Amino acid sequence: MGMRPPTGLPSLSRRSRVLLILALVAAALLLIGPRLIDTYTNWLWFGEVGFRTVFTTVLVTRLLLFLAVALLVGGAVFLALLLAYRSRPVFVPVAGPNDPIARYRTTVMGRLKAFGIGIPVAMGLLAGLVAQSNWVTVQLFLNGESFGIKDPQFGLDIGFYSFDLPFYRLVLNWLFVAVIIAFFANLVTHYVFGGLRLSGRDGALTKAATVQLALLAGTFVLLKAVAYWLDRYSLLSSSRKEPTFTGAGFTDTNAVLPAKLILMAIAVICALAFFAAIFLRDIRIPAMATALLVLSSILIGAVYPLVVEQFSVKPNAAQKESPYIERNIQATRQAYGITDENVEYVDYTGVATKQPQDVPADVTTIANTRLLDPNILSPTFTAQQQLKNFYAFPKALNIDRYEMNGQLRDFVVAARELSPASLSGNQTDWINKHTVYTHGNGFVAAPANQVTKVSGDSQNNTGGYPIYSVSDLKTQPSDPALRVDNPRIYYGEVIAKSDADYAIVGAAGGEPREYDTDDSKYTYTGAGGVGIGNWVNRLAFAAKYTERNILFSGAIGDDSKIIYNRDPRDRVNQVAPWLTTDGTIYPAVVEGRMQWIVDAYTTLDNYPYAQRSSLDGLVEDSVDQATGRLLPKKEVSYIRNSVKATVDAYDGTVTLYQVDEKDPVLKAWMGVFPGTVQPNSAVSEDLRAHFRYPEDLFKVQREMLAKYHVDDPNEFFTNNNFWSVPSDPTVETDKNQPPYYVLLGNEETAKPEFKLTSPMEGYNRELLAAYISVASDPKDYGKFTVLQLPTETQTQGPQQAQTAMTSNQTVASALSLIKQSNKIQYGNLLTLPIAEGGILYVEPLYTQRNSANAFPQLTAVLVSFTDTKGIRVGYAPTLAEALDQVFGSGAAAVATAPGGTPPPNGEQQQTPPPGGPTVVPPPAPSGNVDAALSEVDAALGAVKTAQQSGDFAAYGAALDRLQKAVDAYQALPK
Repeated sequence: MGMRPPTGLPSLSRRSRVLLILALVAAALLLIGPRLIDTYTNWLWFGEVGFRTVFTTVLVTRLLLFLAVALLVGGAVFLALLLAYRSRPVFVPVAGPNDPIARYRTTVMGRLKAFGIGIPVAMGLLAGLVAQSNWVTVQLFLNGESFGIKDPQFGLDIGFYSFDLPFYRLVLNWLFVAVIIAFFANLVTHYVFGGLRLSGRDGALTKAATVQLALLAGTFVLLKAVAYWLDRYSLLSSSRKEPTFTGAGFTDTNAVLPAKLILMAIAVICALAFFAAIFLRDIRIPAMATALLVLSSILIGAVYPLVVEQFSVKPNAAQKESPYIERNIQATRQAYGITDENVEYVDYTGVATKQPQDVPADVTTIANTRLLDPNILSPTFTAQQQLKNFYAFPKALNIDRYEMNGQLRDFVVAARELSPASLSGNQTDWINKHTVYTHGNGFVAAPANQVTKVSGDSQNNTGGYPIYSVSDLKTQPSDPALRVDNPRIYYGEVIAKSDADYAIVGAAGGEPREYDTDDSKYTYTGAGGVGIGNWVNRLAFAAKYTERNILFSGAIGDDSKIIYNRDPRDRVNQVAPWLTTDGTIYPAVVEGRMQWIVDAYTTLDNYPYAQRSSLDGLVEDSVDQATGRLLPKKEVSYIRNSVKATVDAYDGTVTLYQVDEKDPVLKAWMGVFPGTVQPNSAVSEDLRAHFRYPEDLFKVQREMLAKYHVDDPNEFFTNNNFWSVPSDPTVETDKNQPPYYVLLGNEETAKPEFKLTSPMEGYNRELLAAYISVASDPKDYGKFTVLQLPTETQTQGPQQAQTAMTSNQTVASALSLIKQSNKIQYGNLLTLPIAEGGILYVEPLYTQRNSANAFPQLTAVLVSFTDTKGIRVGYAPTLAEALDQVFGSGAAAVATAPGGTPPPNGEQQQTPPPGGPTVVPPPAPSGNVDAALSEVDAALGAVKTAQQSGDFAAYGAALDRLQKAVDAYQALPK
């Protein structure tokens, strides 16, 4: 029987080759084409917003990093293949007729260039594609500066850990990859060409194979020695002690750190053993050295620290870990901006010492108590201010403040945006959707502490609805602070919630075609948008959106532009990919223009000894759960709100402002992208007046303050004085209560100050432990005040206050009857420090009829206050009446004091929606038993009538009448 000769790969016919080439070209176009189109359209978009340097800098950095790593890995693999091939044995012994390697050797020899070049190129391309995503690490290394703070272990500047160490790790990792791939490429090549034989008892390595493999293995072990050296610095961000604290503890410092040095020395010796094998031609020496390294890494690197931890640290943990916990406390405060420089701790009794009407600051606080909950009122805004079916408001509205008639007042604010998802019928035709219905219209604001009042006209009475100051094309508010010169909204968060959020403006022939108010037509004249008058751009965008109409529509002319990327938050993320944006954006009227204000953060994940946490876990609360708000998913151990961004609602202009001039991370990024961030001095007074302390940052900091307000490491270890963020008592969930923006009276001047606030409970308790507030006004922006309550006090927390209010006999009876035919929504439970030591809880109560078109209406206000006499609860249609029930007659005047006075009648008298509540007259005086009983019967009838009508304001008034009638009857002499 003759032996079949080895064969290579089957050959292809010419036709098959042509078809294969065409298939490969088509696949490449499908794979690369969309990326090229996206790159071109992004280049156009960055040019539109004036941030093309960001696009080019990132692109060039990615390309250079791609090339560097591709050349490193590809070059190492090519060199390994080349050396192995050139040093192959001249005569390759044949193991037998069925040698499996012979076939592959023949194939490789037949296509030597294809394998010799193709494999390194493929490996290099793959490595480069992975590496180019690390452009941030490279740029921070090139532009990083010092922090001016040294770590407590090695005495190195924090900048080394933030900017340098990640880059050294990156380089080391890719050297590891290059050496490992080169080793296996060299090994396989030697095997294929006979340099390595596995036949026989012991197999055999040629001298060349021994030298090359030993050199690569030695290089790998030498790199491992470098890795051990860098591991020492990484210990300062160790998670070994979590959840107690982050950073190197006693075991890390006294066991792991010396172990790293010992292992580094052993690795160097092991590497020298591999290099010695080149000359000694004996692989037993490096084999023994490798065994020593593996054994040492187990005994010294793992077992020894474990023994120290179990038998030395754990029995004396509080004492052993105390200095390292102290390091963690100091580093975390620095990293999260909660040092004593920014945080003032004030002792607070939790027990009232005065009546609020006797304290000027409390008069201001109560007069500005927010009754409108922005997280509930979106359906109400929609029902009363939508105007057209294709306009909409976001699920959660916002709070901002404006100075009106010389007084600072807070407002629930929203932009009346276009909602592409609400278009129906022929409105969804491509022409209408993208060239006619292009923008929203109007800024809507309602004073947060006011609602329409119940009138005396029983035929036309309404109450509990917002009082609007509306800006659109035809009506302008009387106060210039809310006046918008051009209220058209082309950029917004609702507009962007569409599969294709683009609009094409600038109609062909100059004829207006965009829908405006009252069926009038309009043509966009702003700077936003990318020109699609030329066929190249039209073709690019037609491919981007897979829409042929962009090519052939007659509605597109030479001056037409396409507006896209319309979400303000996304626009900031794109022009500043190095920033993390807050989940909440809000509209503000600034110098007559509507601007979206976006808070942005610089972050690090490796600040030595600082607590590291997941950002989305820290900021999620009950509102996020209800609205589906996008949460940032990122591990952080350092965060600063160093940048405030604005996005113009009309032309989409993005402006970044530096608001923290001390942040070294921002300085590094300003070095990467010079000229992209405007200095702090460029912020106008009007804009600065609308900056709010950001919610996400505050939620992160309150979580840190819950633990890191503790100074004593021993107390920190026991968790005894920790706090907890209360769960939201107004909803059926265990999610955190969100922080609330409120106007609080200044203790010295009694003027209102806009602050972000949150109560804190004791650790795993429901009693109030602290009250955190941070200033948003320009004068004291970012200054924290923490009111600390004594641990022995029994001041009720939010959950207890909610229980006290809803379990009150009068309130429980009222709520029980309302729930039979209506939906109840509890508004934001505000915690207000008043009466020089007391805590006042105020909660608006909203009701909504069980019908398709119903929307929330403020029906009553719940108030809870605790003093030496116990817990007192108020429940009434208005805050003033509820305060009277708690503090006695005369307290109602506080709710309408200067700063909380309702606006003039012309502004307050809004046209109420149909179906408002009817007035229930007050109870008649009862002079005797018969009259009192008659009044009780009448009041009961009024309660039943109001309940059946679903009229909640009338129902509350009827209950009040019934209570007074019963009280009058019981007061009669028997």
